[in-house]
Amino acid sequence: MTETVGLSVEAVTVSFGDLTVIEDVTFGVDPGTVTCLIGPNGSGKTTMLRAVAGLLVPDSGSVDRPSTGTRPVGYLAQAPAFRPQFTVRETLSFYGDLVGESVDTESAMDRVGLSGVPDRRVEALSGGMTRLLGIAQATIGDPGLLVLDEPSSGLDPMMSHHITETISELADDGAAVIVATHDLGAVSRIADDTVLIDRGQIAATGAPDELLAETGAADLEDAMSALVSHESGEVATRVDGTGGSA
Repeated sequence: MTETVGLSVEAVTVSFGDLTVIEDVTFGVDPGTVTCLIGPNGSGKTTMLRAVAGLLVPDSGSVDRPSTGTRPVGYLAQAPAFRPQFTVRETLSFYGDLVGESVDTESAMDRVGLSGVPDRRVEALSGGMTRLLGIAQATIGDPGLLVLDEPSSGLDPMMSHHITETISELADDGAAVIVATHDLGAVSRIADDTVLIDRGQIAATGAPDELLAETGAADLEDAMSALVSHESGEVATRVDGTGGSA
């Protein structure tokens, strides 16, 4: 029987010129679990996710990804962009063509809660529905690893809850899921593990309850404040051209 393997990040360092954004980071994500990557703006979360997804090559270290599915990684960027003239159904079929397999669009839409708007054009979708479409496209090809960058950022509480429930269900189906987020309420709901990044290095790891116990904090916001340096709260200038916070 083939062993199901999750994500393994080992001693990864990423630099842009003379600026080191990620330094000697090691962690793993097991299949069927959700790991939340948290930290201040500019701490290196997006850069870390891009390295995990294979969108940039680390200066040193290694990233081992699951080999299951037609494609190994499904990726959702902070601001997903789709062809505005396409409908939801057409968008998912288009990504299926890119992957090289026939897509059950009905199942993909139902999986994220978009089955009621199959023929709505992308340009008419709300921000939350666009994120859900982004998650749906990330699942095409049944990747063993899902990499989601701020999937619930800026959304109303009801949509945020729906997205986090969807993420939990994807992990329950067996995917290794890594999520970068500032929504610490969502982290409390869905994270099996957390990786706290501070100035490009790991400041702490553990389940949310473990971080609370370690710091004696009442909530994750206070726990994170206790674990990161005060200087890292400043917003860093982007240097990798993605347009998001590092």
